[in-house]
Amino acid sequence: MFDNENSNLSEHLVTINRVAKVVKGGRRFGFAAIVIVGDTKGKVGYGTGKAKEVPEAIRKASENAKNSMIRVHLKEGRTLHHDIVGKFGAGKVILRSSKPGTGVIAGGPMRFIFESLGIKDVVAKSNGSSNPHNMIKATFNAFKNSESPKSIASKRSKKISEILPIKKEVKHENKSTKTPSKIEKN
Repeated sequence: MFDNENSNLSEHLVTINRVAKVVKGGRRFGFAAIVIVGDTKGKVGYGTGKAKEVPEAIRKASENAKNSMIRVHLKEGRTLHHDIVGKFGAGKVILRSSKPGTGVIAGGPMRFIFESLGIKDVVAKSNGSSNPHNMIKATFNAFKNSESPKSIASKRSKKISEILPIKKEVKHENKSTKTPSKIEKN
């Protein structure tokens, strides 16, 4: 994780891949990098970069990520508002909001996305492709499909209180359980 002092963004290097170009004299090697950038307050972006040297590929990827940042609406600044499914290619991700104290339960590049985004409680599952490119793009597709209660209420011309489910208090009666008496055999 790299910290950028001037704009307070956190950068996570997801993967570096060595790629080869076959030319007349042999192979020319280059490097491809994937970087995730976020402000830990609801903005996140991803980028890719290719270059002959690793530091240059990382720099290009982080610049690309900073230019492609999106805003994600968070519930209480710690989790998602609702469960979301995102798809890209053969990759499919399921993101579920969770209770406080759950933590980030996610694998692969999704964990870096949630850390950069500032999500503290989420459960995520990836199905299909485990390719980092597909998982990241499917996660961002899920974020684009998510909506806040405020935006849904404005679309329906209603108040937010009418949209959100009402939590009812249920009184539990203290019932004593009686054990059945022994059954007599005839």
